[in-house]
Amino acid sequence: MNLNAKVTFFFISIFSGLLAVLLAISLYAFRTFSIASATDHIRTAGEIVRVHLTESMINGVIDKRENFLRRLVEVQGLTSARVIRSPEVEKQFGKGLSQEAAADDLERQVLQEGKPRFEVIKEGGETIFRGIIPYIATASGNPNCLQCHQVSEGAVLGAVSMSMSIEALREKALITVAGIGAVVAIFALLLVFLLRRLLRPISETANAVEEAVQRALRGDFKAKVDKKTNDEIGQIAGDMNRLLVFLDDGLNRIGSNVARLTDRTPAPDENQLTATIDMVESLTRAAHFKQAIEEDEVKIEIYQRLSIALQQEFKQKEFSLYEVSSNKKQMKTIMVDGEIADTCRWCDPQILVRPEACRVRRTGHLVDSITNPEICYSFRPPAELGERRHLCFPIIQSGAVGSVVQLLAPPEKAAELLTSAPYINVYLREAAPVLETKRLMENLRDATLRDPMTGLNNRRFLEEYVETLVASVQRKRTQAAILMLDLDYFKMVNDTYGHDAGDAVLKALSSLLTQSVRASDLVIRYGGEEFLIILIDSEGVAANNVAEKIRLAVENLQVQVAGITLQKTISIGIADFPTDSETFWQAVKFADVALYQAKERGRNRVIRFSPEMWSDTKEY
Repeated sequence: MNLNAKVTFFFISIFSGLLAVLLAISLYAFRTFSIASATDHIRTAGEIVRVHLTESMINGVIDKRENFLRRLVEVQGLTSARVIRSPEVEKQFGKGLSQEAAADDLERQVLQEGKPRFEVIKEGGETIFRGIIPYIATASGNPNCLQCHQVSEGAVLGAVSMSMSIEALREKALITVAGIGAVVAIFALLLVFLLRRLLRPISETANAVEEAVQRALRGDFKAKVDKKTNDEIGQIAGDMNRLLVFLDDGLNRIGSNVARLTDRTPAPDENQLTATIDMVESLTRAAHFKQAIEEDEVKIEIYQRLSIALQQEFKQKEFSLYEVSSNKKQMKTIMVDGEIADTCRWCDPQILVRPEACRVRRTGHLVDSITNPEICYSFRPPAELGERRHLCFPIIQSGAVGSVVQLLAPPEKAAELLTSAPYINVYLREAAPVLETKRLMENLRDATLRDPMTGLNNRRFLEEYVETLVASVQRKRTQAAILMLDLDYFKMVNDTYGHDAGDAVLKALSSLLTQSVRASDLVIRYGGEEFLIILIDSEGVAANNVAEKIRLAVENLQVQVAGITLQKTISIGIADFPTDSETFWQAVKFADVALYQAKERGRNRVIRFSPEMWSDTKEY
């Protein structure tokens, strides 16, 4: 119900109530007035009858009383008039005329009680007012009633019963009340008409404002509110229009800027307000995401946090995260479906060893199989899982693809995934510089832990790794064999053939050592031509066999340098941790002591440490 209808209903209800009350009061007043007037009229006529009857008795013409009553009815406008004898009078003077007997209970009640009675009755469709006036015997009057009537003081001598029509009064009252009602009704209608005209601009402005607000809630701020008046209502319309223009302009600018940030193209029929709110909220969450990953220590923490965001923010259950190696020749799987993994689930595993087979890695562009199902031939979802669509995002680092994010969805949810793509891309764009920073930091740290010439881990690496190594040995209750190796007469190579030749020999030796041990073992360039090998879970005979194999391999190693073939030998000292020593570094010292013994005994040999080799008096 609009404002006009409410106001009209309100005022009609009020005036209807007032009119009903006014009519009720008027009718009651007129009825009361009519009864009062009729009562006075009958009382007056009753007194006339009493006086006439008294004089008729005195003058001896009481037998003419019926003629008088007929004339009284005519003159006084009565419909009937008759005299009623009381039993007291009947005892003294007889019953009188037949019509002078009490005709009903009301008349008998008046004769008995001596009190006048009045009533309104209907006769023949006409409203009649009837009154019965008693006559009381008294000695104080003139003449003295007790002189003629042998009754006691206060006795009822009789009564006069009269009636008169009040239909005319009733009709006049109804006409008067109807006139009052008509005047009030006309006034009320006029007032409602004026109020509706007064409220029409307010109502129309309110409706226009409501429509504008509803359109604004749907993202449409183009609505205009017509200015109906020049008063406060018109001011409201003008202010509303200015507000809509301001909001439309502001949202257009915000939406345009946000759309550029998200690379999202708004749909023509979408709610601009809702879309802008969603985009701003997404950017805010992405900013919080970036703030969080900036405080992470290593890349895997960033990948894990990205995985959580994909699951919680975008409801992704199926996805893979890949990382491109620093030399761009390999890819490795970081996470699959929210779990750390190193195998491919959704693609051909060949992409790990041949990254150019990955389309997004090769092109650096988004790969969309939702709109182009056959775009990538390396996509291999498991057949038992059914059909899948995928989006692959590149994470650009230092101008090249550093990581790849693959998102999957069944065909029925592919459109939803495509809608989320711009917002997901915001997260990836925020993650890219942080991942690049962490990669550079890891590379820098790795450079400090590796020998730049041989590519082997250096002594600093061993110093950082030793606690982990010791903890592992203690936890497994196993052994670690420590081999200290030193090329024999290496200084002669540098002095004779130059440092380039010496470097070539060291590189060849490093490669040989790496190939001679397991992947779980450690090969460390300890310093100069000295190397350290840690054989994990190895001791005794096994360690001696490895050392001897290395010695023979070095003895047979030929290094070509500037047309010259160089061959060298190597001396090796062995110690076991924790068999030979309680501390790791002491075991390293014992291996070095054993190496010294190998040098003293003629070089090109393997010597295992024994306690008698250790003496505070010896110089090493």
